[in-house]
Amino acid sequence: MTEKAKLIAPRLPRGFEDRTPGEIAAVGAMIDTIRKVYERYGFDPVETPLLELTETLGKFLPDTDRPNAGVFSLQDDDEQWMSLRYDLTAPLARYFAENFETLPKPYRSYRQGYVFRNEKPGPGRFRQFMQFDADTVGAGGPEADAEMYMMVADVMDELGLKGQYVVKVNNRKVLDGVLDTAGITSDGQKLTVLRAIDKLDKFGPEGVKLLLGAGRKDESGDFTKGAGLTPAQIEPILAYVDSGVPAPGVEKGSNAHVIATINTLAGLIGGSEAGLQGLQELASIFGLISAAGFSGRVILDPSVVRGLEYYTGPVFEVELTFKVQNEKGQDVVFGAVGSGGRYDGLIARFRREPVPATGCSIGVSRLAHALKLTGNLKATEPVGPVVVLVMDKDQMAGYQAMVVELRKAGIRAEMFLGNTKNFGKQVSYADKRNSPAVIIEGSQERDQGIIQIKDLIAGKEAAAAITDNAEWKAARPGQFEVKRGDLVAAIQKLLSEQ
Repeated sequence: MTEKAKLIAPRLPRGFEDRTPGEIAAVGAMIDTIRKVYERYGFDPVETPLLELTETLGKFLPDTDRPNAGVFSLQDDDEQWMSLRYDLTAPLARYFAENFETLPKPYRSYRQGYVFRNEKPGPGRFRQFMQFDADTVGAGGPEADAEMYMMVADVMDELGLKGQYVVKVNNRKVLDGVLDTAGITSDGQKLTVLRAIDKLDKFGPEGVKLLLGAGRKDESGDFTKGAGLTPAQIEPILAYVDSGVPAPGVEKGSNAHVIATINTLAGLIGGSEAGLQGLQELASIFGLISAAGFSGRVILDPSVVRGLEYYTGPVFEVELTFKVQNEKGQDVVFGAVGSGGRYDGLIARFRREPVPATGCSIGVSRLAHALKLTGNLKATEPVGPVVVLVMDKDQMAGYQAMVVELRKAGIRAEMFLGNTKNFGKQVSYADKRNSPAVIIEGSQERDQGIIQIKDLIAGKEAAAAITDNAEWKAARPGQFEVKRGDLVAAIQKLLSEQ
């Protein structure tokens, strides 16, 4: 007697998720809205593959034989390492460099698709998630940066989030000036400082102070090593982070707040040339923001630094400002759903001359979750196909003819292909498919040249008021008959009324 084969448990790997038709439809509608705004601003679509040569994503490479820290990698038969893309920016840099001679400059494009992170998954943190990016490559002026912030603000407004978000802008050059003044010159130490400031919303000023010093121990006892700065070095950095807090009576995001913040930052950068250049860029950007009527929606916030190393100038985050409850039941601000900035050095990895670039990235999955919370995105099941029921197995050709007629008229339709012995199960199947109607033709209807159409939506509404089973059978709610030749017209009328 042979041992039964062991069944495989049907389960997903950690950090991945399935999506239902309703979720796909809801997110699709959101993506269409984002796309229309991007195209209104003059951006065109481009698509890059999921896999890139690993050296293309070089900034994430660990110093190991198998480059799998941060990215999912595999080796081709020619011993070339390939990796699933970590974001949509590095592939764009490769695409632009590879097609440099034929592309218009500046090059304005948008891209949408999944990215992959080989990191520890957690609540709301996935290893596969969708991004929707737009980038301008080949434009070095602050106008290109300001346009990104305006476009993202328009996206949020179009999605129904007006008054519930803010686009927070800063410039990495200003922070570089503060770090230079504080005597912080090591690239590794600078990166640790960036990551510490990036945790301000999560840990607060005291937590940042610990991360700038020896380090911070969390509630579980895990210790994160800090930047190792002295108290004298920490002081100007904390003053920098605090510089965006408006004075009493000054509205955050107003022109007065921008001017006051820039003046405060000017006192923290010392004689740094990079810091001064950053402040001049911010002044230009917010002059454009004000002139375009985006003040208040786009604000200056020095605490925004972005963790990625490739940002070289202005950076931003789109933060949703309404409160939600975290896993501990505490009220917290929903947080960032998009970000981006200037990355003038990334394409230089492929070409000798510097190529300026700036871009934005919207986290589609996270934004969709926010829209559900605000009632601006409903994961409703899409309308299913009209189902032609099979009453007589020897009449399959006739039922199929009905399906063909409906499809030719542009109507979703299918013939029931399961076990046809039970009429109730056929109707139940159509219900599960969210079908608007079923077509019924038995021998009696065929002899009379008619068909029965059961409006499943009207039937459900009518049946809700009927409590007696016999009454329900006699009433046949939502069911009516038409001539066989009027099938398409009758279904078209029913769908338009629904």
